[in-house]
Amino acid sequence: MGNSSSKPVISPELEKPWRESDWGQKEELKKSLEGFSVSHPDIKCIRILVAGQIGAGKSSFINSVNSTFQGRITSGALVNTNSVSSHSFTNRITTHRVRGADGDLPFIWTDTMGLKTEAMEGSQPEDIIKAIYGHVKENCKFNTEEPLDHKSEDYVSDPLLSNQAFCLVYVVDSKTIELTDTRLIDKLRIIRHRIRDTRIPQVIVMTKVDEACLLVKNDLKKVYTSKMIKKKMQVCSDMIGVPLNCIFPVKNYQDEIKINNDVDVLILTAFEQIVNLANDRLREVASN
Repeated sequence: MGNSSSKPVISPELEKPWRESDWGQKEELKKSLEGFSVSHPDIKCIRILVAGQIGAGKSSFINSVNSTFQGRITSGALVNTNSVSSHSFTNRITTHRVRGADGDLPFIWTDTMGLKTEAMEGSQPEDIIKAIYGHVKENCKFNTEEPLDHKSEDYVSDPLLSNQAFCLVYVVDSKTIELTDTRLIDKLRIIRHRIRDTRIPQVIVMTKVDEACLLVKNDLKKVYTSKMIKKKMQVCSDMIGVPLNCIFPVKNYQDEIKINNDVDVLILTAFEQIVNLANDRLREVASN
């Protein structure tokens, strides 16, 4: 009988986590955010704008943040569960307050229509840029054929500082990031480059990590030792240009009926960084 040799099994997991996380910090994170103070004297609430590809989980992330603070599953931002739909369920500029168990927190989401690869479909980069600067009225319906112009009744020519967003959050689907059409990436780059001179921070929330990696599906705490998730984050960074320390892997609440500590820690970790970056920018504005 000849000698037989077997190939070594390559582990999907790193020996050490590539990002440290304290999985017992949920209550500490909640308490810190519930007592958050906005750094600008004229601003009561920090506004955060959310953009991303159709189906990536923008509205689900907004709901997940609220669920974490309220201690129960919420659904203030309407979500389409039809996975084969090619149309954005959000077709207007909508705002959502972040609510805690004892009332509103000083944070407001601005949700936008999903981006599509086609040039004249989905939300237009110009409309998202205008919304960041506060030029778009709330509940304005998106026109997929042409961007909003200054003659429209939904255009705000002289927006208040409180109507402007001070952090832009891109929501991307970790399952399909490698397959993202270059035309869609080009739209994100247009937005990114157009607002960079104003120093508005930009963050990526990478959703559906449990669906992208079996290791993480079986144990969410493995997200920071997963080779697959680390690779996908690097792809995000390379494609869009956002540094790794501004990319956050999360799992949104989807089929759950009760909240989960590990899901909450990932959500709160991302949200804390988002509001801190936005608040830093507001502090710069206040000092000028």
